Amino acid sequence: MSSSPVHIVLAGGGTAGHVNPLLAVADAIRRIRPEASISIIGTAVGLEHDLVPRAGYELDTIEKVPFPRRPNKAALQFPAKWMRETRKVRDILRSRHADVVVGFGGYASAPVYSAAHRMGIPVVIHEQNARAGMANKLGARYAAFIGTAYENTGLKPGSGCRMERVGLPLRPAISTLAAQFASDRASVRQSGAEAMGIDPARPMVLVTGGSLGAVSLNRAVASSASVLLEHAQVVHLTGKGKIDEVRSLVGERADAGVFTGVGPDSYGKGDYHAAEYLERIDLAFACADLVICRSGAGSVSELAALGLPAVYVPLPIGNGEQRFNALPVVKAGGGLMVADKDFTAQWVQSHVPSLLAEPDRLRELGDKAWEYGIRDAADTMARRVLELA
Repeated sequence: MSSSPVHIVLAGGGTAGHVNPLLAVADAIRRIRPEASISIIGTAVGLEHDLVPRAGYELDTIEKVPFPRRPNKAALQFPAKWMRETRKVRDILRSRHADVVVGFGGYASAPVYSAAHRMGIPVVIHEQNARAGMANKLGARYAAFIGTAYENTGLKPGSGCRMERVGLPLRPAISTLAAQFASDRASVRQSGAEAMGIDPARPMVLVTGGSLGAVSLNRAVASSASVLLEHAQVVHLTGKGKIDEVRSLVGERADAGVFTGVGPDSYGKGDYHAAEYLERIDLAFACADLVICRSGAGSVSELAALGLPAVYVPLPIGNGEQRFNALPVVKAGGGLMVADKDFTAQWVQSHVPSLLAEPDRLRELGDKAWEYGIRDAADTMARRVLELA
């Protein structure tokens, strides 16, 4: 590896699931090689438009180039759009003097892989899903290195490519929390509980369906409020526009007086804490004994890295991608998986209280999750990138 300044271009975006790992790797490169020039290619409509400049990096934008999946007008327009955006990428890579490009999947990555390959620039890929997306499947044939969060992603690298399970590059709040867990979990729990407004001496179940929420999770858990509250406190992140139904169900099945908000002011005002969304979900993770959630790639990797036992309820769409995300950690003994159609109030009442009543089993689930999880993915990816610069 040369000691002269290097120019790294990272590509990806659209969702937080793509942007957060990208920024984690960018930060790791900056820590290891402070003099490195780092820029990012994304779109003007994805979350990267706000998150990348906020993180202190320059963003070059291209238009989304989704691969056509059926013969229609978009398919007819695809070749011209692909050529136009690939030309734009070539100009960006030249102006940035790119030594290596690093892609994280998503709409912005595919033309970057193609242009970099044609220009003789080494390509590095990170795949966070158990089943790779189309952009990374395309880029795999050009890659010099592929880092994955899972084994057996379906990627088929070309000759000479090295592929390694490195884990998911963690966003700073989760990486910091993992380090704190490793040194003093009890004090971290205390601090998290104070921030959430809950009793650190009692178990806590965290329920989250992501920023948009999950109706099936919301209804099954809220309808079980009376039974759950006999064993634990609940922190329920309902998703935008869904808190009223949860409040109503909790009032019907338990008592309106148990329902309260999230935060220090809610302490002692009830044991069913709810909010639509929590910006600092790491604070909830810090004091959770059990998590009930969907199994997006980011969620599974973060919970495993933190050693948190979880009940995963995969989103029942597509080809079952979320099921594949949760399957490895469940097989490793770090969680449970329940089909969405089976995750009912009856299931919750039959399984969750007995799980909470067995702290040794919860501890074992957490230990197995921790063993499966990886906490240094960002640094590993950064080193692999710099080896190619």
